[in-house]
Amino acid sequence: MLGRDRIQYKTADQVRLMRRAGLVVADALDAVRAAVRPGATTMELDKVAHDVIRSAGAVPSFLDYGHPPYPATTCISVNDEVVHGIPGGRVLAAGDVVSVDCGAILAGWHGDSAFTAIVPEPGQDADEAGSAVDRELSEATRQAMWRGIGAVAVGRRLGVIGAAVEEHVGGRFGLVEEYGGHGIGTEMHQDPHVLNYRTRDAGRRMRAGLCLAIEPMLTAGGADTRVLADHWTVSTVDGSRAAHWEHTVALHDGGLWVLTARDGGEAGLAEVGARFAPLAD
Repeated sequence: MLGRDRIQYKTADQVRLMRRAGLVVADALDAVRAAVRPGATTMELDKVAHDVIRSAGAVPSFLDYGHPPYPATTCISVNDEVVHGIPGGRVLAAGDVVSVDCGAILAGWHGDSAFTAIVPEPGQDADEAGSAVDRELSEATRQAMWRGIGAVAVGRRLGVIGAAVEEHVGGRFGLVEEYGGHGIGTEMHQDPHVLNYRTRDAGRRMRAGLCLAIEPMLTAGGADTRVLADHWTVSTVDGSRAAHWEHTVALHDGGLWVLTARDGGEAGLAEVGARFAPLAD
């Protein structure tokens, strides 16, 4: 159903279909996360996600999207690349910061999610990989995402998301403003655009049936970005490293459901004191 404000509000049954797409994305990202290692190429990681999505009977959301057509299943952004990095022959090394963004379409509905990982040394625990600064950057971005998601559960207007993200970051890291989250449903990108920072405008009222992809991007230095010659890859201007986390969420009459989190968002929402509310089958 399309509201007067041009937002596509979903029924409970449509949200359940989006959950199926969200779980395909979760499967694909879990497989990629397990394959992140020194010596792997970003194209090899992309193939892992592609195979999982196709084996589930789904279609990659990103492949052939936009102008020029995006040429891969995932966006894999390394170190100073913020978002939209195109997979290719780049070989990962221990200590690299790798953000993987993935989307899938199942039965006409989209899911969209992203995570950041640090490439471990052989035999090293992934939680101990990389520098303390890089680990803090990724964790701060993950927490900022959950702060934004939790704000949907308790706020009335869209602006609470960006306010929650900015408040959590608190100037510790660069907060990228040129890119943000979005509505999602039968198209990957729909109204409304979701800011990752506070503004004076409280934004549109949120109501049941609203589905959003919430995705903060932080940098270890300045927040200014540039688009590279491939017309897709977004990099920091100052060369500082970046992190990106994302989940697709649905607001329904009973509360909030994180469609691309395997547990529906229960653990992440508990971190920020928000109530977990899946739809009953």
